[in-house]
Amino acid sequence: MRLERFKMERPGLVEVGQEVEISERSPSTGRYTYLVEPSVAMSGIYRTTERIRARKGIINKIEETDRGFYLIVEVEE
Repeated sequence: MRLERFKMERPGLVEVGQEVEISERSPSTGRYTYLVEPSVAMSGIYRTTERIRARKGIINKIEETDRGFYLIVEVEE
């Protein structure tokens, strides 16, 4: 199991415990970003060795900070 963090702009789009799809965006630079579909939240930048291989995950927690909302997603790797 691995926990990954995604930035979400608005609350109420998903719920804790919900299964979500994760899509990979890979520009030619060898760095990767990920989206919780349908464009609910976005990850930071990952290097090739840190890639998220799973394409589905379960929302473990939703954090509210002064910078916005963050999803903590549990993925099986």
